[in-house]
Amino acid sequence: MGGPGGPGFPLAFGQSKAKFQMEPNTGVTFDDVAGVDEAKQDFMEVVEFLKKPERFTAVGARIPKGVLLVGPPGTGKTLLAKAIAGEAGVPFFSISGSEFVEMFVGVGASRVRDLFKKAKENAPCIVFVDEIDAVGRQRGTGIGGGNDEREQTLNQLLTEMDGFEGNTGIIVIAATNRADILDSALLRPGRFDRQVTVDVPDIRGRTEILKVHASNKKFDSDVSLEVIAMRTPGFSGADLANLLNEAAILAGRRGKTAISSKEIDDSIDRIVAGMEGTVMTQAKVL
Repeated sequence: MGGPGGPGFPLAFGQSKAKFQMEPNTGVTFDDVAGVDEAKQDFMEVVEFLKKPERFTAVGARIPKGVLLVGPPGTGKTLLAKAIAGEAGVPFFSISGSEFVEMFVGVGASRVRDLFKKAKENAPCIVFVDEIDAVGRQRGTGIGGGNDEREQTLNQLLTEMDGFEGNTGIIVIAATNRADILDSALLRPGRFDRQVTVDVPDIRGRTEILKVHASNKKFDSDVSLEVIAMRTPGFSGADLANLLNEAAILAGRRGKTAISSKEIDDSIDRIVAGMEGTVMTQAKVL
């Protein structure tokens, strides 16, 4: 048996595995985030809160404690949160909601305390919780120890946010694609005061995103980013980045020095219809 907190004791779970990451400077700005102009506009205020809080407190304004980013996967929610920290020049703490919950009750709550303790030491800062629905879903909707653990973690998160007295300089940004299942206590004023929707981009947004991801790639003169944007309705920012990367890989594989329309066409087909390949016949299996 190990000593307390050692291999033989589950006590080490609470302290040792706080998997949050801290970036003193993300190096990401709003210029790196394209296709979400409305969301960026909402977050300009948050940047101002972090940079010049006295401007708002002087007129009696209460700085929002939390912002909820709602949108499908791949739409740039994490990148947007990093850009806010980068624009404001403050540290960025990030963790996934699923990393809070372990099979031992009390571990998640301990990790929440640890995360906010570090955040307070480095204020002003941004705390980003991805997939908050993993820990923030409505309480009382399940049975068993795992549910007790999740509820304890959620209660601790609410307690920490309620404990921000005055202007602490900590703004919590959470991301989810299932806002409908979140506990109502998370969404009341004083916790996640604001909801910002980050949806899949429209044609103008797709063009802007393609320009960002095309800046370090070489294209033939017959390639038009506007035409690609027209052909990719429903694509998220991550899909568009993947599309151009696939095209670059195909161009390299074919020995070309620039990406042509052929590579773009093949990449769109590959992403929309799945990987191109030959059907394995019975003869090949045998």
